[in-house]
Amino acid sequence: MEALRIPSTIKTPEVLFDPTHQVFEIKGKSIPDDAEDFYAAVLQWFEDYVANPCENTILKIDLEYFNISSSKRLLFLLYKLNELKAKNKTVRVQWLYNEEDEDMFEVGQDYAFMVKVPFDFISYTMNQRNAVVA
Repeated sequence: MEALRIPSTIKTPEVLFDPTHQVFEIKGKSIPDDAEDFYAAVLQWFEDYVANPCENTILKIDLEYFNISSSKRLLFLLYKLNELKAKNKTVRVQWLYNEEDEDMFEVGQDYAFMVKVPFDFISYTMNQRNAVVA
């Protein structure tokens, strides 16, 4: 399966889903004008991935900000992780957030409550950010 690479823009996050290297990341800002359109390719790629997944899947989400329409699409993606868990695959979410951004931490906790996969909450300072996400 080919990797999905979507470069970031001012309004959309970088998406890198590479099963060969077991890298699954979404990072940046997610405030697209049409979240349904932006996330359609992401959700379709992940739907295809669920049909033939790796043994281990770790989804790293490192968003500075996202709007309500992106929130809904992210939840759809997280629900797909439930399907992997149902197939007895090892699945985790790494939720990265700025330690000063309590709202982003709380949103991650809300998502963790809604899905059946474990979340790791990783805080960072802006000085640490590049070291943490590398």
